[in-house]
Amino acid sequence: MVRNYKRKTDRGKWDPEDMKRAVNAILNNKMGFLRASATFDVPKSTLERRVRKARDTVDDDTDSGNDCGKKHLGRFKTVFTAEQEDELAQYVKSMEARLFGLTGKELRVIAYQLAQRNHIDNPFNKETGMAGEDWLSGFLKRHPDLAYRRPEPTSAARAMAFNRVAVDQFFSLLENVVDKHKLTPERIYNVDETGISTVPKSHSKILSLRGQKQVGCLSSAERGQLVTAEICFNAAGTYVPPMLIYARKRMRDDLLDDAPPGFWGTCSDNGWITSNIFFDWFKTFVQFTQPTKEKPVLLLLDGHASHTKNIDLIDYAKRK
Repeated sequence: MVRNYKRKTDRGKWDPEDMKRAVNAILNNKMGFLRASATFDVPKSTLERRVRKARDTVDDDTDSGNDCGKKHLGRFKTVFTAEQEDELAQYVKSMEARLFGLTGKELRVIAYQLAQRNHIDNPFNKETGMAGEDWLSGFLKRHPDLAYRRPEPTSAARAMAFNRVAVDQFFSLLENVVDKHKLTPERIYNVDETGISTVPKSHSKILSLRGQKQVGCLSSAERGQLVTAEICFNAAGTYVPPMLIYARKRMRDDLLDDAPPGFWGTCSDNGWITSNIFFDWFKTFVQFTQPTKEKPVLLLLDGHASHTKNIDLIDYAKRK
């Protein structure tokens, strides 16, 4: 296979720029073949052939000197031209930017369809309808700015909101508020929720009997329950005591055993945050930060319904 091929000779290891300079030196009558071959460390026979080709095309409209140092792949040639591959690479980048990134298999299918539609000779597999793994490997080597990455799930709402105009508007508004109220880092806070499962989704690999169909690991339950943590920090690194939200009807004090100082908890039917729970947290936040009219506090948060569609919270914040 091509992927396992190892060179057996040193042929073709000359530098393309050296070959180009040697050809130009001969075309400009600055030196002969033997001297140019020794000066630029290129094969004399290859130099003669490329000079001959350059002289034969000297009357053409194209600039023959730009191609005289280019290496060829011997009997192995790329299916697509450099321009076609650049266009394909640009398509991969544009799809990733739109959060519809292509897998390696999808790219191989597109390459096959591109070759078929443009009637390009190719060694691709017609039964599978896709390019081979060797083509994909070579394509990635010729475009080192592309690489395999594991994407992070992004909701449609977040994707629509994350654009240059929206981001510019946000930072412009933030800058105006900070300048207007002369806010210092210790008075700028950011709050957000994160979900934590009581049972880890993945475990470290363990040693077991080879061939065994199922390998188990003891856990508190096969399916964990969601616990929501409300985390809030300021720009100076000080954190507000976190709040934990458990999926249960009544709160129990022993759920906070061995918790760090200041932790407190509450509960909801599904472990998610609600408007009432966030209002309770906001009261604790106000008590912790002690904002005044002379020294207001800025709290940055997302557009969750429990944050933005809470009249009681808005009225309470205005009074404080």
